[in-house]
Amino acid sequence: MIEATVDRNTFHNREIVNVAQITSLKVPFSYVPKHSNNLLSLEQSVTFLHSTTQCIRIKPNLNKNPVDGFSAGLIDESDIFKWEVLVMGPPDTFYDGGCFKAHLIFTSEYPLKPPKMKFISEIWHPNIDIHGDVCISILHEPGDDKWGYEDAKERWVPVHSVESILLSVISMLADPNDQSPANVDAAKDWRQDYHGEFKKKVKRCVRKTEDM
Repeated sequence: MIEATVDRNTFHNREIVNVAQITSLKVPFSYVPKHSNNLLSLEQSVTFLHSTTQCIRIKPNLNKNPVDGFSAGLIDESDIFKWEVLVMGPPDTFYDGGCFKAHLIFTSEYPLKPPKMKFISEIWHPNIDIHGDVCISILHEPGDDKWGYEDAKERWVPVHSVESILLSVISMLADPNDQSPANVDAAKDWRQDYHGEFKKKVKRCVRKTEDM
């Protein structure tokens, strides 16, 4: 039996804090013959142990360097791959006053590949589609953009953290990229009727977060 121990403060499902520190979480792995369908082989165990160790690195060091504008924590302390974040609407924008809930989903390929981010709260924005999926360069896989919209250096690199992702999302809320929209209608409102239809729809989303 291989046992991985990492550090994490006691963290409850609804107690979202600035950072999910990890304490005394033990992840067991078993060595069994490869023909077993029920347990992991040694090779699989080592691979999964490596990916789990990598995934632990998703936690930002926000307790030492607290950042205003968001909070993040595990959805379920038994699953380190799924995070819940609360993104505060940036000041001096139509999103100001809103507290938008989103999920960050990591895979075993992290940090080589980025997580996915999906807003659970309704939000009207050119770079967030109608299902809540976030379209932003930092969450796009490494390499060149085949459509030519993004420079490779703008895309995901393994040194990025939860902190850098969420700071980029907050910046995106304040300054959308309407050249490559995920929500074409929101981009149209932003370009053509910013103080009218766009503002009205964003403010409606902000009010909905107040009722959560």
